[in-house]
Amino acid sequence: MSALLLVLVALGFVSIVIEDLVHIDKAKTTLFFGSLVWVLYFMVPPAHMASGELMHALNENLLDIATLWLFLMAAMTFVAYLSSKGLIDGLVNRMLPRRMTERTLMMITGLFAFVFSSMADNVTCTLVCITVLLSLKMPTEKLLRYVVLVVFSINAGGAALITGDVTTLMIFLADKVAIPDLLMLILPDVTAVLVLSWLLSRSMKEELQFEKQNYVFNRGDLIVGALFLLTILGTIGGNIAFDIPPVLSFLFGLSLMFMVVQFINRDEPILDYVRRIEFDTLLFFLGVLLLVGMLKELGVLSYFPRLYEYLPPMAANYVVGLLSALFDNVPLTAALLKSGIDMELSEWLTLTYAVGVGGSLLAIGSAAGVVAMSKIPELTFVAYLRYSGYLLVAYSVGFAGVVLVSVLL
Repeated sequence: MSALLLVLVALGFVSIVIEDLVHIDKAKTTLFFGSLVWVLYFMVPPAHMASGELMHALNENLLDIATLWLFLMAAMTFVAYLSSKGLIDGLVNRMLPRRMTERTLMMITGLFAFVFSSMADNVTCTLVCITVLLSLKMPTEKLLRYVVLVVFSINAGGAALITGDVTTLMIFLADKVAIPDLLMLILPDVTAVLVLSWLLSRSMKEELQFEKQNYVFNRGDLIVGALFLLTILGTIGGNIAFDIPPVLSFLFGLSLMFMVVQFINRDEPILDYVRRIEFDTLLFFLGVLLLVGMLKELGVLSYFPRLYEYLPPMAANYVVGLLSALFDNVPLTAALLKSGIDMELSEWLTLTYAVGVGGSLLAIGSAAGVVAMSKIPELTFVAYLRYSGYLLVAYSVGFAGVVLVSVLL
């Protein structure tokens, strides 16, 4: 049965890859395979597991999924409201100059995503960045290059701060690195983003012209925009000061938005914006996380610590980063920490970088990539894979930079 479940999980991931060939939405196929493997797991459980243990395993996975679902719902409702009111388009229109080269825009996009992701969560950052890019109405081929850079930059931006990436926080809480040590990752991470920006923009030599329009915003829209920003800041501050889960802070911010709009404009059908959420995005997340959860239950991730028996720690860390594009980096990091691997500070820093940034190599390797795929239909698994060479170069440059900086400092 374990072999059959592994095959079905593999087919679930393959269905994402061949979406263009079979013309079946990846949300449908991943949900089918994700729910199927869990049904079979309950029908023919491992010999050592009782019914209560099976329910505990399922509930643990469903809790992770529900937390992400609710967070996505809250963030996407905020963005849907602000987009429909033209607030995001208006801010971009005012901030951008009338003319700018494509290369300059590429670099600014990468740096903005990098900085924003160090303050906000990856999902919110991805939604905002993609909304901004869509407002520029670029050709699809060029849009995909910017989105690929956004996914990489968002993952790189969070790796150096405990508030930016869960895996970084896990390694910090395990007393493997300190905050001053993590700050050394900023320079290599920024270098990797700039390298990818240069690689993606080499063939882009045109000058962009932006039409300046006069957007008029009413008081209510500006208040909601400020509330969205305060919700992001409050999420970070609440988590640091009181360990408030980010999903709880965002749900509270969403409820405040409902109340504010209710009192400012009673005729505004505010709850209709919940219905504008792309539920195929949420179903895709559900399917993928069910598949990943089954891999965890089957003990696949427990084999990764054995890499360190055959490879030097630095080489093993590099490979683990590549593998994090296929496997959820949170349970992967947990498996490595629990294994009792003994490494030096420089080696723990490279692992922190690898598991934080390595997921960018594939579209399904990070939350940012999955959100981007769901928001932009043209960004399929294969379309993203076309830039894998550039992504691998940027990932390798950043990894080498972490090695160099940690040795020098």
